Amino acid sequence: MVTDPIADFLTRIRNAQMARHRIVEIPASNVKKRITEILYEKGYILKYKFEDDSKQGLIKIALKYDAQTKDPAIKSLERISRPGLRQYAKPAEIRRVQNGLGIAIVSTSKGVMTDKEARTQNVGGEVMCNIY
Repeated sequence: MVTDPIADFLTRIRNAQMARHRIVEIPASNVKKRITEILYEKGYILKYKFEDDSKQGLIKIALKYDAQTKDPAIKSLERISRPGLRQYAKPAEIRRVQNGLGIAIVSTSKGVMTDKEARTQNVGGEVMCNIY
């Protein structure tokens, strides 16, 4: 039984990249779907597909690698807020990731969004993870 589905999501992607897999399958949820969409919009993954099955559904993610060096596009996936210690931040307190080169994914009252979008819309929330 998984107690932290977001950490499981990030770990599956991290492990698949270390093993140089092209595609990773992850059990779906609405938050995971939104995080996947953000990763696609920001260019960290090639493509994704949501599939329905008899249970909760699947997310299939095609991972992105550098053409010449074969290094993964995602250098780091780090869980910030966790079930044992939630991390909340006001819009001005949301820290930039790698001096603005990475993104933080924030769960706000207006939905799941990047740190830049949260600062623009002036909403704070739970800082779920950092990606660069």
